[in-house]
Amino acid sequence: MLQLFLLACLSLVATASADCTRDFLKNATDAYLLAESGTRSALAPAIANNFTYTENNIPMSISNGIISKNLKINHNLSIFDTTACSTFTEIIVTNPAKPCVITTRMVFNNSRVTTMESVVTTNGDWAFNITGFTYYGAMQDWSPIPATKRDSRAVIKAVGDSYFDRFDNASVILPWGAPCNRLEGGALVVENLTGDDCVMAFPDDIKVINRRYVVDEVLGAVDIFEGFPGLDQSQGNKPMPDSHLFRVEGERLSIFGRRRIVFRVGVG
Repeated sequence: MLQLFLLACLSLVATASADCTRDFLKNATDAYLLAESGTRSALAPAIANNFTYTENNIPMSISNGIISKNLKINHNLSIFDTTACSTFTEIIVTNPAKPCVITTRMVFNNSRVTTMESVVTTNGDWAFNITGFTYYGAMQDWSPIPATKRDSRAVIKAVGDSYFDRFDNASVILPWGAPCNRLEGGALVVENLTGDDCVMAFPDDIKVINRRYVVDEVLGAVDIFEGFPGLDQSQGNKPMPDSHLFRVEGERLSIFGRRRIVFRVGVG
């Protein structure tokens, strides 16, 4: 029972949640993961009155979404934003009958979930390959960064933004770290580095809009939910639901482009 379970977990840290602690966000994420795995209940108790849920940018009842399926989760990764009181969670389901990657952003206010938005990708979506995504993703280092070496929230967010800013501004210089590698769908793309520049072709006429951020200074991570226009030719320049996760170390991109995008193969 989803809502009762969420309420039980959130109530354990109700007083701490006023300051939106890391423990509060972790407990809320644990509740979400169990809900995705099949522990559900009546909706109301843990959900704010103004709660909204979207899946691939489509508003819907949470009872009709991916969270209503009894998923067997094979891997998950979460980051916690204590400033914005929000979380990001990536879920990998390798079930051959229906593999998927789910990325979910949750926002909290007064220990209640006000916003939940998910990007769900599966067979047929752009570059989707559950085997590659699982294999190469497991090689990435998402351990906490020592406190003395952590970048500020502003720096982490700015580095993440620079990636998308480059798509409509050729003068933007991306602070690549070495080695320059990115995970696109299920493919590990390893480019050559020339000095501080990654050999990577960018257009300069695509404006990536409606960016929503989850920033975790402990992990040096920022996930950006956004709309990426022009990928689905049947939709013209309509922004498509997309999520990118970046890791920033020493003001440089060390992991980037764990990319999940809803875009049907053969359409664009």
